[in-house]
Amino acid sequence: MKEFMGKNFLLETNTAILLYEKFAKKMPIFDYYCQINPQEIYENRKFDNLTEVWLADGPYGDHHKWRMMRAQGIGEEFITGDAASEEKFMRWAETVPYAIGNPLFHLTHMELETFFGIKELLNPATAKKIYRKTKSQLSHLPVRKMIEKSNVKVLCTIDDPIDDLKWHLLLQEEKKFKTVVLPSFKPDKAIDIEKDSFSDWVKELALVSQIEINDFSSFLQALKQRITFFDSVGCRLADHDLEEVVYLDAEEEQIEKIFLKGINKKKLSSEEIAQYKGYLLVFLGQEYAKYNWVQQYHIGILRNNSSRGLTALGEDNTFDVINDKPIAVPLVKILDKLDSTNELPKTILHCINPQDNEIIAAITGFFQGGIKGKIQLGSFSLVNNQKEDMIKQMTRLCNIGLISNFIGMSNGSHGFMSYSRHDYFRRILCNFFGKLIEDGEYPNDIKLVGRIVQDICYNNALNYFGVSDKK
Repeated sequence: MKEFMGKNFLLETNTAILLYEKFAKKMPIFDYYCQINPQEIYENRKFDNLTEVWLADGPYGDHHKWRMMRAQGIGEEFITGDAASEEKFMRWAETVPYAIGNPLFHLTHMELETFFGIKELLNPATAKKIYRKTKSQLSHLPVRKMIEKSNVKVLCTIDDPIDDLKWHLLLQEEKKFKTVVLPSFKPDKAIDIEKDSFSDWVKELALVSQIEINDFSSFLQALKQRITFFDSVGCRLADHDLEEVVYLDAEEEQIEKIFLKGINKKKLSSEEIAQYKGYLLVFLGQEYAKYNWVQQYHIGILRNNSSRGLTALGEDNTFDVINDKPIAVPLVKILDKLDSTNELPKTILHCINPQDNEIIAAITGFFQGGIKGKIQLGSFSLVNNQKEDMIKQMTRLCNIGLISNFIGMSNGSHGFMSYSRHDYFRRILCNFFGKLIEDGEYPNDIKLVGRIVQDICYNNALNYFGVSDKK
């Protein structure tokens, strides 16, 4: 019987161990999809206790942990409610021993060992001791130290187009902090015309861009102005959450009428929404191509599914699930529209529904060429950050494309300790390649495969986004 989470955790062969120890283990991290607040990096926040890092409401609330606690029958008071921090931690500790087979069981203990040197299992008997020990250590572990300890060289936060990027500009002046922190352009509020908040957001866009928005043309001008500004601050990536991929051909005159209905909060038909969203995605893709940006689509997140939870917690705080709407036809139309005029930017396609991996992998092949790995089958998000779906995604890449061009792990970091997931991924990657070699399905060329491992862990992303990891 193997030791629980021993030195060779998830590494089943000698080849896998060699690949991990010699090539993967010490590679830096390029975090190209990060939900960390840049203000807290600049201010070098200190957390008071582990509940704030792991379980607290807001950006550090881990929805996956919340889901497990709810499944265990823990009351909402101890998840997102008003219970004291230590009480919430104790309820999480009660849940952990029952998470057999769940990646959070592994990740919880990886984070305890990586950041605090704690090898004890978290359970009700050890919870108070671990809570107090980590509380003491956290006073000497501000967020910049967590980032440096994780060997993160570049991270890209997610930023609304109306953001002034104040904290990014200040971080760029910080010479002692060596991690490169870049903004990402996330125009979801510009695309979601059917939402009640659309009209108010357009007014905010007008204020920050100093462009009077009274028609669709001026709206596009304001978006162009924000893209130019983001580029000046080092942005290399635009990020889109697409609950559903929709596209219908339309002329700008039609979109003008739809836009005016949207800002006046008039009801739109599903056809009008598809026309507007498809048109705007193509427009934005053309703009990204001008600046050599990468666009990233997260496809199929069905949000806010609990009416009771939405009332209690507000939008986009929890209760997200996999959507199962068709994606092939509208997605191909959007990409082909851009490709037909040679304006398709580098694109990462993340499918939240793992059953769509083969569809996405096949679609990426239509639009490759001229740029190494131009269209990527993205990595894992939402419920797919676990071993089985990581292996499935790697298998799809091998079967349909070139896994050697893969830009690697994206964990959608909610917290400063979540970078242990990269080590989890790297062990699975090395085991995957090690098995191919040991089964005689690939030559025992450790030098070549080791270089491919290092490229997937870090180098491919650095080259793909075209940034420097030096300040």
